[in-house]
Amino acid sequence: MGRVAELAGVTVRTLHHYDEIGLVRPSARTAAGYRAYSAGDVERLREVLAYRRLGFGLREVADLVGDPSTDAVAHLRRLRGLLLERRDRADAMVAAIDRELTARAKGMKMTPEEQLEMLGARLYDAIGGAYIATRRTELRIATQIWDALGDAQTVLNVGAGTGSYEPSDRDVTAVEPSAVMRAQRPTGAAPCVAAAAESLPFKDQSFDAAMAVSTVHHWRDPIAGLREMRRVARRVVVLTFDASEPGWQRRFWLTRDYLPEFVGLFTQWPSLAGMADAIGARAEPVPIPWDCADGLFEAYWRRPGAYLEDHVRRAMSVWTRVGPEAEQRAVRSLSDDLASGRWAERNRDLADLDAAELGLRLLIA
Repeated sequence: MGRVAELAGVTVRTLHHYDEIGLVRPSARTAAGYRAYSAGDVERLREVLAYRRLGFGLREVADLVGDPSTDAVAHLRRLRGLLLERRDRADAMVAAIDRELTARAKGMKMTPEEQLEMLGARLYDAIGGAYIATRRTELRIATQIWDALGDAQTVLNVGAGTGSYEPSDRDVTAVEPSAVMRAQRPTGAAPCVAAAAESLPFKDQSFDAAMAVSTVHHWRDPIAGLREMRRVARRVVVLTFDASEPGWQRRFWLTRDYLPEFVGLFTQWPSLAGMADAIGARAEPVPIPWDCADGLFEAYWRRPGAYLEDHVRRAMSVWTRVGPEAEQRAVRSLSDDLASGRWAERNRDLADLDAAELGLRLLIA
């Protein structure tokens, strides 16, 4: 163990901890009977340490290295993609900072757009690194989506991310603009094209159906993206959020009591009716089960302590969009209320619910 710790650049205590929590356990034995690391153990340790140094938490790492569908080569490819993306973002930020320093040295003022340039081009590139650890397919929601696809055999998944909700029994083509997301798609996932929803690189009616799951709110022009889906497919299925019904701001305790900034994210958001009209769709409510496996923003409505976990929040775009000050205030307030019992008192009506209606809608055209 000491030799492995030395080679890996970690302490023996760290290796003991990984052993205790079942993350990396030495499975071989020396001639004298001492426990030792096999080649496979060292390979797993290498993956664990690589993900840790990319900022993943231990729970996320356990999910990543424990994924039975991902082999060593897939991990290497994913790690390589994440590292290249991090390097590219760092290079872009350095270049943007250099431009601003030069401009300021000349007495020039930077526009708000120029100042924001250093933050990077895509929101998903900021949240994507933690995405696959918590954003999994929730079968009950997936069944509703797949039923809506009907008998479609060729399916386009727009804003596909890491591939959640892609039906395994159909011919799927994915579209995803973020390199971070594309790098995390598992081995054997559907082929993925780098493109945006507003400009799909396919001919008219190329697919039996087009689907989009929890992604429309990140598009530059949601209506244009929906119309593109309608253009390239005979059927359109979209999981989205209704921010237009009366009183929607108070549906969810997290935004009502702790994160009022959430409402401001939807000031320019088209109404559900407007999105439905754009593609001739009907809307179905999508209830969120109390034990939802997909870590979407509303998933933990009956498990409030999850919102105190950084790795859970990192896979939700809302927290990135409201900013660190609002996030830290919300987390502190929620933590205090959980400790004091105020949250339980205010939300005691949730304890017996198996599912909640929190504004998720399925548009079917």
